[in-house]
Amino acid sequence: MEEVSYIFKLIVIGPSAVGKTSIINRFVHNTFSLKYQFTMGVDFLVKRVNLESGKIAKLTIWDIGGQERFDFLRRSFYMGTNGALLIFDLSREHTFIEIDKWLKDMWKEVAVDIPFILLGNKSDLIPQIGEIIDRNEILNYVKLQKAIYLDTSAKTGEKVETAFTQLTNQMIKNVIKKQ
Repeated sequence: MEEVSYIFKLIVIGPSAVGKTSIINRFVHNTFSLKYQFTMGVDFLVKRVNLESGKIAKLTIWDIGGQERFDFLRRSFYMGTNGALLIFDLSREHTFIEIDKWLKDMWKEVAVDIPFILLGNKSDLIPQIGEIIDRNEILNYVKLQKAIYLDTSAKTGEKVETAFTQLTNQMIKNVIKKQ
């Protein structure tokens, strides 16, 4: 087995039922299930990522439950985080509105400036239901936060790999910048 060059902890956060676990399962196992099971507190998955440089990054992915009843636990899970995926549901506007609360909670607990990517999940539903969230609102928010934004679909796999790869590359840049 090849030597791991980087070890990162990344958190996947956002409101309940936006597809956080599905995004992670698509990335780690390349699977998707229509059965919804909420995450109680936190769950962990690990994946080794082969980088273009020939190096390997080991990602410990923390799937953090979105239910409000886990608020008191959630913040302790943020410690030691190297990067984050913040996810909302493109078919439910209130999940986008809640993203700012999630981001502020993360910044309260994470002392260092970590990279994050905002994901609008369930893009596969847009052809059937149309745009629910004003695209300009999303783009303005991303610009304000100086973040990257991607439409994703855990169901089809659209841009899921890209999200994790881009976040991994940003975390590596952070490591190099600190050396």
